[in-house]
Amino acid sequence: MEFVIVTGVSGSGKSTVVNVLEDMGYYCIDNMPPELILKFADITTVTAGSKAIEKVAFVTDIRGGNFFSQLYDTIKQLQKEQRNLKVLFVDASDETIIRRYKETRRKHPLDNQMKGNIEKAIQAERDMLANVKGISDYFIDSSFLSANQLREKVKSMFLTGDDEFMQIDIMSFGFKYGPMREADLVFDVRCLPNPYYVDELRPKTGLSTEVSSYVMKFEQSVQLKQKLEDLMDFLIPLYKKEGKSQLIIAFGCTGGKHRSVTFAENMMKYLSKKYHKVRISHRDINKYT
Repeated sequence: MEFVIVTGVSGSGKSTVVNVLEDMGYYCIDNMPPELILKFADITTVTAGSKAIEKVAFVTDIRGGNFFSQLYDTIKQLQKEQRNLKVLFVDASDETIIRRYKETRRKHPLDNQMKGNIEKAIQAERDMLANVKGISDYFIDSSFLSANQLREKVKSMFLTGDDEFMQIDIMSFGFKYGPMREADLVFDVRCLPNPYYVDELRPKTGLSTEVSSYVMKFEQSVQLKQKLEDLMDFLIPLYKKEGKSQLIIAFGCTGGKHRSVTFAENMMKYLSKKYHKVRISHRDINKYT
């Protein structure tokens, strides 16, 4: 029996996430009080022999009011019982959440308590979610994702037949478009020579041989690549030993098109030789020319 708890900040896209999980065959329950999760887990485990329900996803957030405070203890109890449990935390920047609420004209669940001040409502919610966020297995920042991109991200997390425990995601991004908030490790490669100032390279990306060769022809680039590979060789076994389910490694440059893409691709090639579950994505590669 597989259990997934989906939680996170209101307006971050949890409804889209649970819809994807439902399409993937999960029995989904929205706005589930944490205390009832334990009872439901017991019921479904007892009846698992019938194979009527094999995968269950719960959405639990502050709409549960006072019940929500029990979520942390519920998760720890399920872990103590060694259930097959994953916790997915969905987040977005304050600016994105405010914009979404304005577009939908809906009220934040803490609107009344904060007397209509949505900034205070978001911060209060983040404070309430802090301990759960700290023990989550997966993290998605939907700030820069379209609905389709969010759906694909969820599918890539839960549609896998690989039995290797940890998923490694490598990403590139541009600092000018905002930080990579979901990353565990962020490496700033803006210190390296920028192909943007070479006329023939400007319209190309780090996926092209011309750009990647230019970036890597400098001694500081070669040294940085080697040091980062050494760091990954040291860190990843420690993360795996600790039981981390997902490791997100992000490379950032100014626009997310040249240097960060080159380094992300190089790291992808290096780690793919050592680990099976390695994916790559380039958040901002097509955002400017």
